[in-house]
Amino acid sequence: MKHILFTLKGCPFELLDDKDFIRRLLFNTTKECKSSLLNLAVYKFEPQGVTGIAMLAESHISIHTWPEKNMAVCDVFTCGDTATPENGVEYMKEQLKATDIVSNE
Repeated sequence: MKHILFTLKGCPFELLDDKDFIRRLLFNTTKECKSSLLNLAVYKFEPQGVTGIAMLAESHISIHTWPEKNMAVCDVFTCGDTATPENGVEYMKEQLKATDIVSNE
């Protein structure tokens, strides 16, 4: 079992505020983690911000964005021996073009 909480900083406003991008990000992060996707929910706030969660057979991946602060707070929680949550964290950092990451496992 691994649970990684992390904050991505310096991300572009446009990516953090794009509901479809966040949906694709969660979908692809599931693959990067070698996990099984059960369900995916994404919500767009007004005037900005997106929250999303990927429910996994192994647990979950979540993201909450603050475009006005150029940051996202995320977590990847996996159980079992085959999942690779570290790969998912790195993938999210790259895709969101973060300039900094603060992480706790």
